Amino acid sequence: MASIGWVLLLLLAVLPALATSGSDDDGNFTLRCHPDQAATLLQLKKSFLFFRYPNALQSWQDGTDCCLWEGVRCSNSSGHVTALELGGCGFYSQGLDPAIFKLTSLQQLDLSMNNFGPYNLPTNGFERLTSLTHLNLSYSVFRGQIPTGIGKLANLISLDLSTTTDDSAVYGYDANALDVISLPRLEEPNFEILVANLSSLRELYLEDEVDMSSSRDWCHALAKSLPHLRVLSLRECRLGGPICPSLSTLHSLNVINLQDNFNMPAAPFPEFFMDFLNLSVLQLGWTNIQGWFPRRTFKSKTLRVLDLSWNHNLSGHMPNFSNASSLETMMLDGTNFSFGKTGSFSNFKSLQTLSIDVNLAFMEHQSSPGIHMSLRHLELTLTDSTKDLGLILSSIGDLQNLASLELSGWNFSWTSFSSVAKLKNLKSLSIIDCYFTKPSLSAIGNLTNLDSLEIFAYDFLWPIPSAIGNLRSLKSLEFVNPYGFLGPIPSAIGNLRSLKSLEINAHGLLGPVPSSIGNLSSLIRLEISASEFSGPMPAAICNLSNLETLEIHSSGFSGPIPYAVGLLKKLTSLRLRECSFSGSIPNSVFNLTHLIELDLSFNLLSGEIPTYVFTIPTLQHLDIRFNQLSGSVQDFDATSSHLVSVDLSTNNLTGNIPKSFFQLRSLAYLDIGWNNLFGSVDLSSFWRLGSLTHLGLSHNNLSVVELDGEDNNSPSTYLPRITMLGLASCNLMRFPRSLAHLNQMSYLDLSSNRISGAIPKWMWVTWNSSLTYLNLSHNLLSIMQLTSYVLPFDSVGNS
Repeated sequence: MASIGWVLLLLLAVLPALATSGSDDDGNFTLRCHPDQAATLLQLKKSFLFFRYPNALQSWQDGTDCCLWEGVRCSNSSGHVTALELGGCGFYSQGLDPAIFKLTSLQQLDLSMNNFGPYNLPTNGFERLTSLTHLNLSYSVFRGQIPTGIGKLANLISLDLSTTTDDSAVYGYDANALDVISLPRLEEPNFEILVANLSSLRELYLEDEVDMSSSRDWCHALAKSLPHLRVLSLRECRLGGPICPSLSTLHSLNVINLQDNFNMPAAPFPEFFMDFLNLSVLQLGWTNIQGWFPRRTFKSKTLRVLDLSWNHNLSGHMPNFSNASSLETMMLDGTNFSFGKTGSFSNFKSLQTLSIDVNLAFMEHQSSPGIHMSLRHLELTLTDSTKDLGLILSSIGDLQNLASLELSGWNFSWTSFSSVAKLKNLKSLSIIDCYFTKPSLSAIGNLTNLDSLEIFAYDFLWPIPSAIGNLRSLKSLEFVNPYGFLGPIPSAIGNLRSLKSLEINAHGLLGPVPSSIGNLSSLIRLEISASEFSGPMPAAICNLSNLETLEIHSSGFSGPIPYAVGLLKKLTSLRLRECSFSGSIPNSVFNLTHLIELDLSFNLLSGEIPTYVFTIPTLQHLDIRFNQLSGSVQDFDATSSHLVSVDLSTNNLTGNIPKSFFQLRSLAYLDIGWNNLFGSVDLSSFWRLGSLTHLGLSHNNLSVVELDGEDNNSPSTYLPRITMLGLASCNLMRFPRSLAHLNQMSYLDLSSNRISGAIPKWMWVTWNSSLTYLNLSHNLLSIMQLTSYVLPFDSVGNS
């Protein structure tokens, strides 16, 4: 009996361990996820909204082993979460929940291609993730300053903080429709401080509008702090400093991407790049490189990608390429390269992507069968109209493996398009700044395997051909012609049932949109703009049940917004702007429970603003300015609102500012100017809106005051993030005291008030480096206290 008791005690002792362990496929025991880790992950999940992919993270259920959840990996020895890979899950969150910093064993964190914006990254917390080796927050709509804590992650191997201004390409809507989204920027800490402690870093991606304009010594910082760097991608980062020789110490570099940094000072090609023995990707397009290009670059046996495009003052000869068989991508369009010998491309057996000017392409392509065998992507820009273009087009027709073709600046009124029409395997065709005859345009209908067609054409007036209906494999179709197609959209467009994205932007298109557009059941994005359509919005559009983005602007549509628009339950962006829509905002809009952006601006809408538009659960951006809306704005339940920007300006609204506005904690942009709102407004009441950057109250019947109180002198009472403030015609008697606490003011309008006395000296000192617009006109000012500072702003109104 005693022995049985000891056994029971032993079982009780090991039960906790057994409860947190399981076995893998080999029968070995592995520790399960700790309860605190599961609780943290579930807290994180609560901050996510899955309106685009409602089935995402379904495995994340309380009471189950979190180490088996989607996107989660754990340590077998400790049971702590070591990897969180949620890239591309398509969720929305009001910023990054600080709960994530409780996962202190994280080694890999990937939150890319989700929507966390527009919110700043947390100021504190990243420094707690000391084990992190891979951090990817790219294309997640974060804004503001990059936290200093990221620069303290000494074990980082890969860092990707890339962003983009074209959120529609990622999320299906334009998150920058209003100027409220500031891009991630490297200021205090600057770039040098960010990388100073990241000596283990192998990969650095700061692409697409991460602002590094203030980091003049960026390459010195890289050379000093990142000796083991292999991948450097600073594409479109507004680099202001040159490519300096100190980068020559980074011998491990195999990928260098600095393209689209237009403001870099003119400089010769950095030839020391070719001393990097493992260099495989070199992208320097649009970097203002000039002078003579060294031939030895083409002799590299490791180089796979070379992009020197659109460096207009870069010259060179195309050599014989005897050692160039490793090149897979070469882009030389927009340069001054000249062609050397016929057949110089004969060794390009691996070449898949080629982008060159036609003057460089003028050669006997038939003598280079290696290109014919391998080339899949070709871009040709016409720069010399004296060449025999028929020969070039004929040789293009022989490239039967070609998958994508881009032609820029061609005139098909005297050059046959028939050779291009023979490319039966072509999947993507882009035609930019070209002139077409009617037969040439119709010949596109022979390319029946196309899944993407873009025509950005000028200087011709032809109808969209009915032959477009032959392209039944198309998934993306764009017609952009600022000077116009003629006539109606052909009804044959309804044959394109595989189409997912349709953009039509062309003056000259007349008549009604064909009802056959309702047959495009796969359509996710529809944009119709800059056209001369008339009459009501086509009812057939409301049959497109898979639409996520509907944008109609600068067109002649009129009448009420169809009630049936509420049937488009998957919409995330509804933009019906700059038309002549009239009547009230339909109540059915409240049924659009996935809506992120609602833009009905610049129309003739009337009646009251329905309260429900402020309470659509996912709505971030509301823009109904420049209409004829009237009545008072009623209070609403702001507790569940995710509104980031609200623009109700230039309407006929009356009454008081609703108290609900002061409870919109996520609000960054509020403009209610140019209405008939009245009442007294305490400016310090807006301090609750800690994310506010733009506040417009101008030209109402408001009386803006600052009430005295015990907390009014506390900096936290003021709006530290305000950069744009419009208080024109607000019955102000003095300069608001809170202005002295706003350090980044760029736009200030205090005109048409009753402010008297001197313009305070602190205004010039505090805003010397930020202010670009100041209007103090139509006041009672007497003295301007100037300092030695040079004022940078462009507009100063006179009192």
